[in-house]
Amino acid sequence: MTITAQQVKALREKTGVGMMDCKTALNETGGDMEAAVDWLRKKGLSKAAKKADRVAAEGLIGAASQGTKSVLVEVNSETDFVARNEKFQALVSAIAAEGLAANGDLDTLKAQPYPGTGRTVAEEVTEAVATIGENMALRRTASLEVSDGVVATYLHNAVADGLGKLGVLVAMQSTGDKTKLEELGRKIAMHVAAVNPLALDVDAIPAEAADRERAVYADQARASGKPDSIIEKMVEGRMRKFYEEVVLMKQAFVVNPDQTVAEAVKDGEAAVGAPITVTGFVRFALGEGIEKEESDFAAEVAAAAGV
Repeated sequence: MTITAQQVKALREKTGVGMMDCKTALNETGGDMEAAVDWLRKKGLSKAAKKADRVAAEGLIGAASQGTKSVLVEVNSETDFVARNEKFQALVSAIAAEGLAANGDLDTLKAQPYPGTGRTVAEEVTEAVATIGENMALRRTASLEVSDGVVATYLHNAVADGLGKLGVLVAMQSTGDKTKLEELGRKIAMHVAAVNPLALDVDAIPAEAADRERAVYADQARASGKPDSIIEKMVEGRMRKFYEEVVLMKQAFVVNPDQTVAEAVKDGEAAVGAPITVTGFVRFALGEGIEKEESDFAAEVAAAAGV
């Protein structure tokens, strides 16, 4: 029989499950709506849909590297307890490995085949929700690559190889010694993890961010009653200080605060044996930007105990 779009839509609204799974369920049950609901429940998909309303702000950052390319992924769970689950860790590691072929595109990564299952990455995440019992989400991915050099990775609060709570990539273009280049790149990645720069260089600062700072400094300077010529110099001086605080290459290097990151890179060229250009960085902190629910732990325990 032919399954109509209206039937699929009705089942989706009833269960919260994706359109393709709803269509499959209806096909498998001859269009019987209640039987399709039961089919989805048996597959664990309806159960997964119910969990999808719960906030997932824990989880892990995964990293993978191949040749001159590295990738980060963030896979969220509801609790840190699940992040310590070996099945969840294996899931994140596998997704990170698949991310190398997605080139930083989330939709492409979700559509990638998940190894050995016949499912896509997105479908495997849904399967894990039903199996592990918590809401999960593949939130984001990013990739950096150089034609010659290294993309160094650093995982902070690592729980296993390539898995942690904060991940950083730093791309370094150079024909020099790759081992020494990797050492320097890792130190810069640790700096990025600690300091969280806004941009690689001044040109990469978002125009709205620079304009906002400039406007604030101008207002503060005018309040001093100084002439416009002096105000302009005051604003430029404060903008230089702003750039030193937020631009990676101008920041004081955490490994040696007596030099900037740019100076550390220049010094590193002698050890590497060739010029070095830092071409980009990525920093993923787990759950950043997700509005977390405030929970009353005592009330949760009481509810679980039936009090």
